Amino acid sequence: ICLSANGNDNKKFKSDDKMDGAPSRVLHIRKLPGEVTETEVIALGLPFGKVTNILMLKGKNQAFLELATEEAAITMVNYYSAVTPHLRNQPIYIQYSNHKELKTDNTLNQRAQAVLQAVTAVQATNAPISGTTVSESAVTPAQSPVLRIIIDNMYYPVTLDVLHQIFSKFGAVLKIITFTKNNQFQALLQYGDPVNAQQAKLALDGQNIYNACCTLRIDFSKLVNLNVKYNNDKSRDYTRPDLPSGDGQPALDPAIAAAFAKETSLLAVPGALSPLAIPNAAAAAAAAAAGRVGMPGVSSGGNTVLLVSNLNEEMVTPQSLFTLFGVYGDVQRVKILYNKKDSALIQMADGNQSQLAMSHLNGQKMYGKIIRVTLSKHQTVQLPREGLDDQGLTKDFGNSPLHRFKKPGSKNFQNIFPPSATLHLSNIPPSVAEEDLRTLFANTGGTVKAFKFFQDHKMALLQMSTVEEAIQALIDLHNYNLGENHHLRVSFSKSTI
Repeated sequence: ICLSANGNDNKKFKSDDKMDGAPSRVLHIRKLPGEVTETEVIALGLPFGKVTNILMLKGKNQAFLELATEEAAITMVNYYSAVTPHLRNQPIYIQYSNHKELKTDNTLNQRAQAVLQAVTAVQATNAPISGTTVSESAVTPAQSPVLRIIIDNMYYPVTLDVLHQIFSKFGAVLKIITFTKNNQFQALLQYGDPVNAQQAKLALDGQNIYNACCTLRIDFSKLVNLNVKYNNDKSRDYTRPDLPSGDGQPALDPAIAAAFAKETSLLAVPGALSPLAIPNAAAAAAAAAAGRVGMPGVSSGGNTVLLVSNLNEEMVTPQSLFTLFGVYGDVQRVKILYNKKDSALIQMADGNQSQLAMSHLNGQKMYGKIIRVTLSKHQTVQLPREGLDDQGLTKDFGNSPLHRFKKPGSKNFQNIFPPSATLHLSNIPPSVAEEDLRTLFANTGGTVKAFKFFQDHKMALLQMSTVEEAIQALIDLHNYNLGENHHLRVSFSKSTI
């Protein structure tokens, strides 16, 4: 069938409205936004393979896209049946065409062909094309569906899944490759559509994933398509769940590595992905990141209220929960449940803090019992009504002077560690000696195994014999008055003595 793009094609395309036609390497795309460009339509197909032809029916908001193989077209249709494709924020519809190939009328379709050649050339050589006259020929970097992401101030690990969660808010993320270059964690992330990449860059460039750290720096990549060989924690192709994990193989194939060499001169083998040797609890906290990325008009996301159960009801108080959970965020309110005193609700300042507290404290021992920490379905913790005595089971800590994270960018954000047997002590007055502190901590019921002052004697490390003893000592002695108007600060340390 010879198709011409002159708008009189109604009859020929009627039959194409069957959703489930037989597979064909020609795809029929409907409901396109009016001002959409060939480049944007081609970009839909690029992640799945070479695009060999395109026919735009501008007046009808439709297009035909031909891929090099039927297999590529099938992958594309399957992918977009699970993830609705969007162009310029509008959902569009993709199905197999009844045509087995596009024989386009060249004079009418020249512009599309030129764009196609330009895009293909960019893909093949990754070099800007000179000498083509079509305005859209070289896909300008601003039109690339691929973003290059650098993360500054990386105090917590940022995983591929976190990036996927954050960037999915702006459209379907097809592929991600992460690597370390110049000791910096970087990633390349490909959308189905350059417009999504543009929106994500506008919204996220310069944002922090976590409070006061993990800052996103985002640029367009010169690459138009990423070629991912393995699905593992370094790289993933969401359009091809069948890829092998490669067991620590380099995530880049040599051709892409060579192309990158021009763009970022990065090594073919992504380095070990751990700028900070942070234990896995923090990686779990990373999942919180996606909820916290500060997007204009979007609440910080994530539930702020935790449900803590299996507490020792003889011993637990709102104050002890405030002190322990306060290591991971600013506790606003605590309510021990009246009818179930081994459970409590704890409201943190934001969703990121509740995630941090949950990932670090779930399964730890407090007053001899292994506590369980999960997200509550409650949005807030209600205070008791005026004049109602609930036996001191509910406490509002909103204005407490003991919050550790009030100041944005506070050093405390960099010192969040899982519970450990070694405690970091600070704000020690000059008159207090090692012996005093050893005695003080031994009185909390544990054994002090080791002690070491820092040079200025204002800080020290003190090691208990178990993590449980250290948790107990922190609850009992954080903010303890050592005299001379010095209140002891206690936190968990990542060091051992």
